[in-house]
Amino acid sequence: MKRRTTHPGADPVTGRLRRSLPLLLQTLLVAALALPAGVAVAPAFLGPGPAETAAQTTPPWHQVPGTLAARDGAAAGTTPDGIEPLSAAAPVPQPGPLAARLNETLRADGSGNFTGVVQDALTGEVLFDRSGDEVRVPASNMKLLTAAAALRTLGPERRFSTRAVAGAAPGSVVLTGGGDVLLGAGESVPGAVLGRAGLASLAQSAVRALQDDGVSAPLTVQLDDSLFTGPALNPAWNLEDVAAGEMAPLFPLALNSARFDPATTTGPRPQDAAMGAAEAFHAQLAAAAGAAGLTVAPGVARVPAGTDDAGARVLAEVQSATVGQQVDLMLRTSDNYLTEAIGRMAALAAGQPGSNDGAVAAVLQQLEELKIPAGPLRAADVSGLALANQVSARQLSEVVRAMTSGADTRLRAGLAGFPVAGLTGTLGDRYVDDAATAGGAGLVRAKTGTLNTVIALSGYVVDADGRLLVFSFIGNGLTPGAGNKTALDRTASVLAGCGCR
Repeated sequence: MKRRTTHPGADPVTGRLRRSLPLLLQTLLVAALALPAGVAVAPAFLGPGPAETAAQTTPPWHQVPGTLAARDGAAAGTTPDGIEPLSAAAPVPQPGPLAARLNETLRADGSGNFTGVVQDALTGEVLFDRSGDEVRVPASNMKLLTAAAALRTLGPERRFSTRAVAGAAPGSVVLTGGGDVLLGAGESVPGAVLGRAGLASLAQSAVRALQDDGVSAPLTVQLDDSLFTGPALNPAWNLEDVAAGEMAPLFPLALNSARFDPATTTGPRPQDAAMGAAEAFHAQLAAAAGAAGLTVAPGVARVPAGTDDAGARVLAEVQSATVGQQVDLMLRTSDNYLTEAIGRMAALAAGQPGSNDGAVAAVLQQLEELKIPAGPLRAADVSGLALANQVSARQLSEVVRAMTSGADTRLRAGLAGFPVAGLTGTLGDRYVDDAATAGGAGLVRAKTGTLNTVIALSGYVVDADGRLLVFSFIGNGLTPGAGNKTALDRTASVLAGCGCR
């Protein structure tokens, strides 16, 4: 393994390092993603580790890996080639020196201000607290609460089924939504998350089942999207955000997380994603039926409200990616539609209605069970799009701590979804153009949150001494612009470079 002579936060970044940063980030990718994978080695990210020698000035977790290692080594029965188990004996940053450094960087660019909390992940000791119990608009950091609730109520291995069910009339096929909004129009792709369940595969299996039943009448298609209840659009959402494609009416089945094209993740969304999926299924059923000598009547009709198909024969079904995989995608891409759907599925698993109110209740219940004080927390949705949400930096930091170091190991499944600074997800284009943030590139793992005057960053980082820290910073009332993102990124980079004694 090639070693650096200094860790990323020790000294100002040189011009040579800035020029080589893109290559450096590529080589850091495995190390950046290996910490979550390292749970198999150290379930709480903490535990006995090899003693450092006096000559070893650069810890393994801040060294550039010599080769790119596979992430699925554990699945193959071998130890992942990643970060060693962290040492509980690593020194903890001192609150005074840490605050002095963070206060230099955590400054609003214009109006507004930031609150923040930094904790030691092992002990929970608060190392930095700037109005950390003050509730604020968290933007998409709200998704961290939803991730924790989903992993606890549904479990990381749960999958959602989309079914083709035999209707009451001969040849009637009812497409029944089961919560998967990541459907693909084509054949199922087992290794994928988006498109893992494909409507072409569902249609082909359904036609085979109908052939086995001896059905010869023209086939008809109906849609049952009754799993979710309550308003499809949350009244707390700004209609301008809906028109811009930040959200759309919510249904328990959709193609591409309610996107017209899986490759396009911006712009307006379909306003009836369930019917769009049903029409795609109709087209696939017509193609499969034609090959079998059957015909399909045109059009799709919704199943009348109150219809009970609980005893109907299931002709075929396709299953989604696991909840753990969907939570990873949700956190990495910060997709509001996917988050709201997962929240409603968590509500149903908790015995609540599959509505916005049910999702909110399920999230708050899980916070209570995790012993995270809800205090004055207010949840108007579970994705963070609503400006009426109110959450404190301390509550967010405690959720991250529960995920990295808490007793419920189901929460570990969400860690790989945290965007990695300069490499993945919503942090992929940050930490690369500013010398003061380069020390956090490849090391900071955090969920972003951005609304017009709101910005937030909550996550975890291993500091230069090998101590795992969790943090949350929330800015409200800010002047829109890139300066506040830079302030947050510089602040998180300070944590990566501590020391701080």
